[in-house]
This record gives sequence, C-alpha cells and structure tokens, in this order.
Amino acid sequence: MSHNKINVIVAGATGYVGLDLVYYLSKHPKVNISYLCAQRNLGKDINFFDKRVSKKLPRISDLKKVKWNNIDLIFLSLPNGEAQKIIQKNFHYKHLKFIDLSADFRIRNSNKYKSWYSINHKAKNLINKSIYSIPEFTKDIIKKFRIIGNPGCYPTSIQMALLPLFKKNLLNTKNITIDSKSGYSGAGKNYKLKFSHKNFYASIYAYGIEKHRHMSELDQEFKKYSKTNVQYTFNPHLLPTFRGILSSIYIETKKKIKIQEIYSCLKKFHSKNTFVHLHQINTPMGSGNVLNTNNCEISVCKTRYKNKIVIFSAIDNLVKGASGQAIQNMNLMYNFKENLGLK
Repeated sequence: MSHNKINVIVAGATGYVGLDLVYYLSKHPKVNISYLCAQRNLGKDINFFDKRVSKKLPRISDLKKVKWNNIDLIFLSLPNGEAQKIIQKNFHYKHLKFIDLSADFRIRNSNKYKSWYSINHKAKNLINKSIYSIPEFTKDIIKKFRIIGNPGCYPTSIQMALLPLFKKNLLNTKNITIDSKSGYSGAGKNYKLKFSHKNFYASIYAYGIEKHRHMSELDQEFKKYSKTNVQYTFNPHLLPTFRGILSSIYIETKKKIKIQEIYSCLKKFHSKNTFVHLHQINTPMGSGNVLNTNNCEISVCKTRYKNKIVIFSAIDNLVKGASGQAIQNMNLMYNFKENLGLK
C-alpha cells in the first residue's frame, strides 16, 4: 500500500464496465490507479473514452508492462477465459488480490464451467481459494479470500430478492418465473454483433430462452440457500436503453404465508445493507431511480391470485451488476467503509 492507499490495476479499462470502474475508482479516496490496461488504444488517455474522468491517470498500457511487486489489487474486466490465466500466473505474489468481473471464478465446479462456457478452466487449483461474492451475503467472510468472483448482473438482481426468502423457507420452490429486462450495455461494446434483430433501438428482444449462461450461477446459489430443490424459468430480454435491469420475479408462497411475511423477511434481511431499498408493499417501480448508482430497489406486490406474488428488483447492470459491486467487494476486503467511493 502507498500512503494508506491501495495501488490498483484496471484490466479491460476501455469496455463499458471498465470505464465505470475507472470513473468510480478515480474518485475513491483510498485508491491509487497505477495502471489502466487494454489490448488496443495503447498510449491513449482514458478521457478519450470517458469525459466524466477529469483526474490525470496513467495512459492505456499493456498488462505485460506491469511491475507486480507494487500492486495490491487488480480488477479484471476481461472476456471469459482470460482472468483465470492471469490469476494463475500471478497468484504467487502473496500480497496481490484479484477481483474478476468475468465468469471465470463464479462457477465452483470446473466441469460445469466448461459445459456452460465451452472453455477448459486453466486455474482449477484456485477455484476453492476464491469466493463468489454478492457483498450483502458474504461481508462476514470475504476478507478470507484473495480472489473474488464478481457475480453477473441478472443473477445479482434476482438473488437480492430471492435468497433471503429461500433461507426462511417461505416459498413453493417448484414454481418460480423470472422475467428480466436489461439495457443493451450488458452485452458489451460488441452488442451489435451479438444481437442482429431488426429495429434494435426501438424494440424489445427475448433471448437465451432455454439456456442462458447466468442460469449456471442461479442453479449454484439457489442450491446453496434453499432447503428444497428450486425449479424456475428464467428469461432475459434486451431493451433499447443503455443501462439498467428490472427483474420481475413471480413466486408462490407456502400455505398461510402472507405478503406481509415476505416483505418483512426482505426488510429485516436488508435492514443493514446500505445499498438496498425496499418500497412499501404494492409500490409500482422501474429502473429509473437506480441508474448510475450501486443501489438495488425491491418492491413486493400482490397479484389477483391468493398466494401468488410478484417481486420487482432493479439495479444498474454496469454498477451494482458489475463495477460498483466490485468496488463494494474491494471496500470490504480492505476494511474500508462499504459505500466509500460509491455514494
């Protein structure tokens, strides 16, 4: 550490998530950005990509130029398969910590990782040395780990609403429907190559219908928190808006469990979670309030049918769904105030 600040690297600094990371870290009072790394645009100023960044920062450089002895933490905002190789190569630096924003350390089983991502894991020996970390569920144990698997955006919005209910065994876990809608930034800067549907900026598009990669995270974490097997349908949609996620989660409560108990369970669990806000029962809501914040808003609403409830959960996919959550994890790892740099 340098003068009570930690020296950090952002790898993948010019992607949508990378730019948000740089923006928030540049304002963080306990962070010194030592390197901004990317494969292209070497030598350019980060301000060329993001006018929000007014602070003088290192120019874009190659990761090969890094002097690792002086680095405390690296954020890896890279394509799946890349972070595992970098972490494997540099894990021997005992002081060095890693926050991976790809899927490389989200899935605890390397065979399942391969089946979902079609990549052979290059750091199987390190999976058990990492933690999948939504901070609201891991803040008591995160300091034990040097490798953080930062969760996906859809799974973050969904788990914030469902995991506390699974823990208390309040739901019929055989009948859950999850309808999630995201801004197109979730697909990265190459979104036009990934999604070729007509009228892109004026339409909604459903995709990943039978098998979306984020289901692997949901399967894993639901099994960890639920006392019974969870059967759910998950369908993501792309919206013609840049950022934000709204997940609509349709649940069936166990007999005699009323909506007030669902609300109270979530309210109690999240009462000390700085970034989570629960609306009053039956409050309509969207993603508007959470854009460009690390906040999660949740609303529990009645339907016309007894014992059937819809829970809305909204986050910014680039912040609470990625960069902000990564910084929140960093704050906890280093004993900083949890919301430092994220207010």
